[in-house]
Amino acid sequence: MSDEEINQILGMLQETVPEVRSQEKPNHVKRVTAYTLAICRAMGIPRREIEAIARGAYLHDIGKMAIPVTLLIKPGPLTPEETATMREHCARGYSMVNKIPMLQGVPAEIVHSHHENYDGTGYPRGLKGNEIPLGARIVAVANTLDSITMNLPYRPARTRDDARAEIKLWSGRQFDPDVVNVFLSMPDAIWPQLVESLH
Repeated sequence: MSDEEINQILGMLQETVPEVRSQEKPNHVKRVTAYTLAICRAMGIPRREIEAIARGAYLHDIGKMAIPVTLLIKPGPLTPEETATMREHCARGYSMVNKIPMLQGVPAEIVHSHHENYDGTGYPRGLKGNEIPLGARIVAVANTLDSITMNLPYRPARTRDDARAEIKLWSGRQFDPDVVNVFLSMPDAIWPQLVESLH
């Protein structure tokens, strides 16, 4: 899959699905989707599967539409109660997208599972290893790359080198080691090029 094909898929998604409300992270879903597509391509995943994964990546945070805006833009750490509320976005998002036939299966499962951890310590279901859909394991890496390298209400952006080190550190715990190995093998120049292509 070429860069042009990645941009075609992103264009299709942007035309058919509105940007998820994400005041705390403008364009987050577009970047996460672009990063996800690039990792999928590097892993040799077939185009038909990539298209389904792309839908899930683009919608991964849709459940945040049901979360109070005050939590999404809160400038400090969340309380335990607020954290529990924020974590509901996975199940809430799943219940939204799973009602739509074209989003059932892979896309809905990504929405539901993108905060599951490879070692079983994630949420909302505590899935482990290959119990977590492959698309969700890829989105987890892409989502972390974007989150670390952008300004958030509670901390400034860090570098891509910081993100790579953090993802490598959590390989086998938060992240699928196979996905991490592919991610780490990719040239660093890919990521800013993808971001630039979104403008």
